[in-house]
Amino acid sequence: MGDRLAPADFTRASSFRGTVPGMNTFPTVVHVDDVREIEHMSGEHWGGAYKPLTPVLDATPGRLGVSLSRLPPGRVTCPFHYHQRADEVFFVLTGRGVLRYGDQARLLRSGDCVSCPAGAKIGHQIANPFDEDMTYLAIGPNDPDEVAVYPDTGKVLVRSLGRIGFLEEAEYMKGELDRPKIFDMAAALMQAK
Repeated sequence: MGDRLAPADFTRASSFRGTVPGMNTFPTVVHVDDVREIEHMSGEHWGGAYKPLTPVLDATPGRLGVSLSRLPPGRVTCPFHYHQRADEVFFVLTGRGVLRYGDQARLLRSGDCVSCPAGAKIGHQIANPFDEDMTYLAIGPNDPDEVAVYPDTGKVLVRSLGRIGFLEEAEYMKGELDRPKIFDMAAALMQAK
């Protein structure tokens, strides 16, 4: 077949980290060793590192994404939270950790798969109180309209607004003008005619 790959060759080619003679690289395939690790650390106990493994999907908001996460000893990846829109799955590859899920805690080890369904209003968090790195796959959509709630602090993330903070309860009409602005706009439109 010359420079073209037969269908049976795609299994072999998908793990190839370069070019196949006569073909472009496979933009939908990345090798974990070729992906730069991104660290996010804060203080003595917060943060970890990850490698985004699905750059082609990450380029389009709302698509499924997979990251290889590394959680060093004595650290927690992020604050206790739950998602309104995005399901999340974590598959433990190496090491051990502790899952906080709602009011319960459970030890995690290699081979465990954690499912965190969206909208369940049950917070989740992974910590590594052990003496070796824990690695796991983090899988979920990159939802541009995600809303996440942080029950321990009351914070709320609204991704589409690019904001995280505290909501203050207010009566529905609080702060609204007695005369809605739209009436002034309507009057200006009618005068212009």
